[in-house]
Amino acid sequence: MPPRLTGLSAFPITPASPEGTVDAPTLRRLVARLAAAPVDSIGLLGSTGTYAYLARQERLRALEAAVEEVAGRVPILVGVGALRTDEAIALARDANAAGASAGLLAAVSYTPLTEDEVFDHFVAVAEGSGLPLCIYDNPGTTHFRFTPALVGRLSRVPGIVALKSPSPAPSEAAAHLDTLRRAVPDGFPLGYSVDWHAAEALIAGGDAWYGVAAGLFPDSCAEIVAAARSGRADEARRLNGRLEPLWALFREFSSLRVIYAAAEALGLCATAPPRPIQPLSVETRRRVVATLREIGLA
Repeated sequence: MPPRLTGLSAFPITPASPEGTVDAPTLRRLVARLAAAPVDSIGLLGSTGTYAYLARQERLRALEAAVEEVAGRVPILVGVGALRTDEAIALARDANAAGASAGLLAAVSYTPLTEDEVFDHFVAVAEGSGLPLCIYDNPGTTHFRFTPALVGRLSRVPGIVALKSPSPAPSEAAAHLDTLRRAVPDGFPLGYSVDWHAAEALIAGGDAWYGVAAGLFPDSCAEIVAAARSGRADEARRLNGRLEPLWALFREFSSLRVIYAAAEALGLCATAPPRPIQPLSVETRRRVVATLREIGLA
């Protein structure tokens, strides 16, 4: 039975050496915190988990460590994106064999892809791996945007079980969700990323929040999800507003760089993002620490 991907999905970083060797013990500690929170799923090796910068064997090692640590308590959604279809199939097979609950598949590209090419890619990975797949719409990195029509086609493919979509501007959240609902079968989970807009997407009726901040601050993010899902829109907005200083840092410096600095500030791990991405400056890291203290997260 494929997992139903709803609620809060927390995306941790993947601690690794400068050479791309995963620090499995530290990763286990990060996912243990999330399983204990608890969150509804763990999004391993997403963009925050820098999947694109890791070799296949390191991606598998990270997944095996997380699966062993979580021991079935929380579903693990794992990134299986790759430039080549055969590589994505191999990664999805690895994930299936290692015990992942589902795969997160992006339309990774160098040459721009057509909708038919992306559709065929997803069908091949679903059929070739047996791993349930979540559509990962991440145009900021892949430069491909899933149209509602393509999402509708894919949602009817056996083994494709959910959508992770970037949250639109708050004023557009309800209309965006309504358009997607019309395209997919009843009950197909529609979830959102982009942390600073996710609260409005949840209030509009989105099924899941795929959160970067949730990878370090699951309790604060879970409060927003609970408020939105219980119809307490004003409370969800208030809780989200409390995190606005963090969202401002995400927008200014990127959530990836900020969350690495936050993990270090919390004493959870001292690791840098993979080069050529560089850590924040000392001065900016001080701003991150001050912000976390200001909003009660450190």
